[in-house]
Amino acid sequence: MELKDKIIVVTGGASGIGREMCRRFAREGAKKVIVADLNGEGAASVAAEIGGFSMAVDVRKESEIVELINTTEAQFGPIDLFCSNAGIGIGKNIDEPDEVWQTIWEVNTMAHVWAARHLVPLMIARGGGYLLNTSSAAGLLNQIGSVTYAVTKHAAVALAEWLSITYGDQGIKVSVLCPQAVNTPLVAGGAGVAGVDGMIEPEVAVEAVVETLREEKFLVLPHPEVAEYMKRKAADYDRWLKGMRRLQSQYIEN
Repeated sequence: MELKDKIIVVTGGASGIGREMCRRFAREGAKKVIVADLNGEGAASVAAEIGGFSMAVDVRKESEIVELINTTEAQFGPIDLFCSNAGIGIGKNIDEPDEVWQTIWEVNTMAHVWAARHLVPLMIARGGGYLLNTSSAAGLLNQIGSVTYAVTKHAAVALAEWLSITYGDQGIKVSVLCPQAVNTPLVAGGAGVAGVDGMIEPEVAVEAVVETLREEKFLVLPHPEVAEYMKRKAADYDRWLKGMRRLQSQYIEN
């Protein structure tokens, strides 16, 4: 997929990876970039910078995602690429209150579901489209120190897989972004174990996004080491779990 002349929506576009996506897509010649974020002022600032369009959107609400889709298509035309990028990292242990679980579930997983629920039929009817969902390396491996993050990011990867399997022959292309530590507000308190292979800048992550979209591949891996970790996990699950427990003990000690 080439980004030139495309209509692109990015949620979580006011900061971090989302903001850099918006900037890069504009430089690639996108016809219009729609910057959506809970932080409406931040979204407006990014949109003003790149000549895009902004909307304040709470992705915890399906109705607001529907409004984002409908407004974009009514004002600018069919969405070519929808980047469901908004995400949060709240909660740590299994005993977190249900309210914490529900909040991170809605942002990290259900927002992807709601976007696909309303966009996939539209895209199929007009011959195709592209969904880019942001997950994490935690969605392929796990997240030491945060069960809420690990579970919701695993679910995001599973959803992306299912969408590709189910609709890939009907013109729906799907990619899922799975970085380790990226220098964004999400890791403002420290990258923790996710930084084991170093923290990259958003520009590096988005370069991997652009390359993967051009190749129309499923996995976007800004940290290439993740592919090797996945192989080790699949090759010997029990050995991998033991290794993760050792890594956990080092993480807790530090």
